[in-house]
Amino acid sequence: MPFQKIQSEKLSQSVVRQIELLILRGILRPGERLPSERDLAERFGVSRPSLREAVADLQGRGLLATRAGAGIYVADVLGSAFSDSLIQLFASHDEAVFDYISFRRDLEGLAAERAARLGSDTDLQVINTVFEKMTAAHSKRNPADEARLDAEFHLAIIEASHNVIMLHMMRSMFELLREGVFYNRAVMFKQRITRQVLLDQHRAINEALQARDPATARTAVTAHLDYVQGALSDHKKFELNEEIARQRMQHESSR
Repeated sequence: MPFQKIQSEKLSQSVVRQIELLILRGILRPGERLPSERDLAERFGVSRPSLREAVADLQGRGLLATRAGAGIYVADVLGSAFSDSLIQLFASHDEAVFDYISFRRDLEGLAAERAARLGSDTDLQVINTVFEKMTAAHSKRNPADEARLDAEFHLAIIEASHNVIMLHMMRSMFELLREGVFYNRAVMFKQRITRQVLLDQHRAINEALQARDPATARTAVTAHLDYVQGALSDHKKFELNEEIARQRMQHESSR
């Protein structure tokens, strides 16, 4: 018969399982510092040797890292999908930029649909809180804070979708998302497209999520990123037209 005697789990393995789940669910983030060894042992209700055994296990598998005199951290490797040089390469080629927006439209549309359907009340409260911060930052002349919160708003939706694969994939792409948001906004301001339009689009996304309307939430995200893609496309056409116009002007001046 395929039965085996029940064996009690070691305390260190119970600690390992808890920390694994916290990392898997995105509660503990890459680079985040954990409490001190003594504090952790007290919180888990285990001895310090048991805690050290658990940390050694997680460190050996690349999930935690210890820094001399600084403590225990969630390993940075969890959040490094793209190197800085590759991010810059993406940003400097139109093909990659537009593919990135298309990728975000598909993935974030699905995430918004899931968040409206599966997100907890607290998830939606987090999204609403970030949006309220965006609204407050909107009045500032410098758009940097609003752009940063824009990225956090989109990540909060991903988190509220409660799909751990999607969560870690987008977390690992955070630098790409943040760079994309700043780049997109810089282009839009150059075209004199107002920040109010973008804020209104985020308001529509937030309202659909708070109403728990999956279809409308997905449509609002898709409409927002279609708008961003269209604005970038118009900007590229403007740059090309301006270059042609300069060539005409040089030609006329030399005649």
